[in-house]
Amino acid sequence: MLSEVSRAHRLSLPRLALIVAGGIGAGVVVALAAIGSHNFSVGSLDAGQDAFAYWHAARSVPYGEDAGQWAAYLYSPAFLQILSPILALPWPVFFGIWTGVMMAALLLLTGPVLLVVALPIAFFEIWGGNIHLLLALAIVIGFKRPAAWSFVLLTKVTPGVGLLWFAVRREWRSLAMALGATAAVVGVSLAINPGLWQQWIQLLLREASGTASSGHIPIPLLYRLPFAVVLAVYAARTDRKWLVPVVAFLAMPVLWWGSVTVLIGCVAIERERVERWIVGALSAAAARWHEIAGRSRSPWASQG
Repeated sequence: MLSEVSRAHRLSLPRLALIVAGGIGAGVVVALAAIGSHNFSVGSLDAGQDAFAYWHAARSVPYGEDAGQWAAYLYSPAFLQILSPILALPWPVFFGIWTGVMMAALLLLTGPVLLVVALPIAFFEIWGGNIHLLLALAIVIGFKRPAAWSFVLLTKVTPGVGLLWFAVRREWRSLAMALGATAAVVGVSLAINPGLWQQWIQLLLREASGTASSGHIPIPLLYRLPFAVVLAVYAARTDRKWLVPVVAFLAMPVLWWGSVTVLIGCVAIERERVERWIVGALSAAAARWHEIAGRSRSPWASQG
């Protein structure tokens, strides 16, 4: 009985340490993002360089810049319309809220124990304010709530190839819910401003070659998409949900280094297993250290 209590105590300490470290790390990241965005300048790598495109689009012609230009807005009009209440706020306030949304998405994906492990991967994503964490969250939620896939289809578009999961498994109801929710959002948004939808479609057709500024991974979508399709079919046939975020990663219209954060979705799907492994490894390391420390003290104790 005592050994079980002692083991549970050893397990709880690494878990608590990870939670505390994650909380401190999250606070530091949010503070750095807030400070870094205070004097934002267009064309810089200040905090919010991606989020600025959304905020700027609400104050200008949304599709006035092509992909690769600073402040280029590339998502559907629906994204802007849904975010319009917070996009109307001053830049520092908007980015503060947006940073909170990104951090909340990361916490939902990892839970408090694994947050500190994912923070180094997600730091620059949160710093820049892109939507890859939200994409990962939509994919993870989408297994139970397929309507969440509408977010994927109305932003990055091509990672929606992950919907092959439902098609291959003949889960037609889930597929219909995903596509139906997307169609409903498009219908409402189109009624509000049909002109913007025409501009967005023209932008997508114009940028189909994957034009991007420096800093992206130079592997064109044309080469990556077939692998994404094959992997999606394999994942569906072998019941490997954790591969679907990998499918989305491969199917990104342009592959940025920040796109790697979508793979946090893999961890989210297998969170319990990953958490047990990390906590167990830390517990074993702590026990080993305690054993070695005890041996090093024993000669002195015997002399006393």
